[in-house]
Amino acid sequence: MDTKSILITGCSSGIGYQVAHDLKKLGYRVFATARSTEDVTRLEHEGLESLLLDVTRPESVDAALEEITTRTGGTLYALFNNAGFGQPGALEDLSTDALREQFETNVFGLHDVSVKVMRIMRTQGYGRIMNNSSVLGIVSLRFRGAYNASKYAIEALADTMRLELHGSDIFISLIEPGPITSRFRDNAYARFRKNIKVDESFFEDEYQKTIARFESEAGKDPFELPASAITKKVCHALESARPKAHYYVTVPTYIFGYLKRLLPSSWLDRVLRKVV
Repeated sequence: MDTKSILITGCSSGIGYQVAHDLKKLGYRVFATARSTEDVTRLEHEGLESLLLDVTRPESVDAALEEITTRTGGTLYALFNNAGFGQPGALEDLSTDALREQFETNVFGLHDVSVKVMRIMRTQGYGRIMNNSSVLGIVSLRFRGAYNASKYAIEALADTMRLELHGSDIFISLIEPGPITSRFRDNAYARFRKNIKVDESFFEDEYQKTIARFESEAGKDPFELPASAITKKVCHALESARPKAHYYVTVPTYIFGYLKRLLPSSWLDRVLRKVV
């Protein structure tokens, strides 16, 4: 096999950006994708092979995969599904359209890319697919309902794919981080302001406290790790003869993953209600 190639979605910043650069340094042929031409140009100037790819547009996915397979001679070793965002707000304050938008990127887009890549991998007889999930695909927190639901869906899709691909030499792994340094919080806050009517909500007082904490940056998580922490797990999933189904990243993921297995639901709920 020649240099191993990997497609990474959502490389404009944060996790996708860091993992793309890290893997390139390690000798992988990285196709770093983003949904804006400006970001694609910037990534190219930084030395990455970059392509336009918006996971919510099937024609964009098709065009990117056609270009990638043309460049590689029809093969693709790995896919890292990283594109996604968070939509905060209580579920009772969230419109169905906003929830649908959350799923279009985090779930339906991921599924579209994955099944199209799996066709390539079925033909070549091998491959690795990694889905960037979250600790919030393991436990749920208040005011993260849309994001919780999208990550639980990713977990279910990956678990099912793993069962259906058994014996194929195509491996599916879930990367499950807690707080990672990125623009995730900034982007989530912008969507909160766009889609949640704070002054009409039962939770107005709590929202205002959250807004104040965010704007003062007092809400930074003490367990936050740099995006390079993800690279270590991605590398294991890429290089291990038997990659893990689940890769925990950050202390909160280990803690809540353990508590989810250990505690009755009512006890776990008491703990989760205290997390802001």
